[in-house]
Amino acid sequence: MKTSLENLLSIDKQYKVILQRLTKKNQLTISEWQLLKKISIKFNTQEKLAVETDLDISTLSRQLKRLVEKEMLDKHSIGDDKRQLIYTMTEIGVESSKAVDEGFTELEATIFEKWPEDEQNLLRILLNRLDKSLTRTDV
Repeated sequence: MKTSLENLLSIDKQYKVILQRLTKKNQLTISEWQLLKKISIKFNTQEKLAVETDLDISTLSRQLKRLVEKEMLDKHSIGDDKRQLIYTMTEIGVESSKAVDEGFTELEATIFEKWPEDEQNLLRILLNRLDKSLTRTDV
């Protein structure tokens, strides 16, 4: 029998494969989809996004550039020196992000359709507890 952490690794791999298929179908990577979600809730500058996503500026810049090239984001200069950029989602970006969101919601519903509400709540509680325990770990 697998240990709890071995099961988590297995689940994580399966989850990533499914999520990659879902995002790829909508011309996105998982990272790009998550970035679009942040931009949609007004984390719309590189500085705000870097803090919110905990990504370094060069990684973030590459992801933003790809989304602009895919025409999922527009960028506009602001400020006196025009060096600060504001990113907004285009219609293509909104549609792609929405399609992934809907697919994600359907996936969750499919996975948990036979789970009683109390078991779903217990899983959330235990996963939150595990998350906090891992956060406190100094390995």
